Amino acid sequence: MSDTIFGYTFRDPSLLEEALTTPSYRMSAPDARDNQRLEFLGDAVLDFLAADQLYAESPEDSEGTLTVKRTHMVSSPALCDAAARHGLAARLRRNKGAEPLPPGAKTFADAVEAIIGAAWLDGGLDAARKVFEALELETNAEGSAWSGNPKGDLQVRVQAMTPPRHPEYTLLDVAGKSHEPIFTVKVSVDGVGEETARARTRKEAESAAAAKLLSRILTSQT
Repeated sequence: MSDTIFGYTFRDPSLLEEALTTPSYRMSAPDARDNQRLEFLGDAVLDFLAADQLYAESPEDSEGTLTVKRTHMVSSPALCDAAARHGLAARLRRNKGAEPLPPGAKTFADAVEAIIGAAWLDGGLDAARKVFEALELETNAEGSAWSGNPKGDLQVRVQAMTPPRHPEYTLLDVAGKSHEPIFTVKVSVDGVGEETARARTRKEAESAAAAKLLSRILTSQT
């Protein structure tokens, strides 16, 4: 197995091996370490790297807009697209005889996050950033799995469920100075879950919360 992936060569190949080992592989090798712990770490590193890039590239964007963009950027569909472009399927360690995974399977997104986590452990921030940059994740809503209207798309998706649902937005808090308020909003959908977000306007907070819940829905469907 090559020690290089997403443009980065691991000094400790065992970290890459672990990142590529799906939980199903343990059915064939019970003593193997799967990639779930690395996925946990990589998820946090990925969020940081995406936020860092968006903050630098979009100096005029508000907190709410940045949150929506980051949610699009690191969503499961976006990571699955990157995995497909880099041929990750052929490198995953899975249970013997397992059927091929569909292109949008969450297993791919989990592995991408695990690889970022592994790179962080292997070479620190520079290594993780090299992997992140190689993924070439989209930084705009138009390039991701849904449009630039998270509230509208959430409405459409949940109304199509059986039975139809409706998002409910709740203003939880308004903090900060009167001329610079920070709005905290919760969106909830019966049987789906809830998410919260903060932004400079209530509209932006609602949009950011909707984007987070959309990401959860899309992840659960893969």
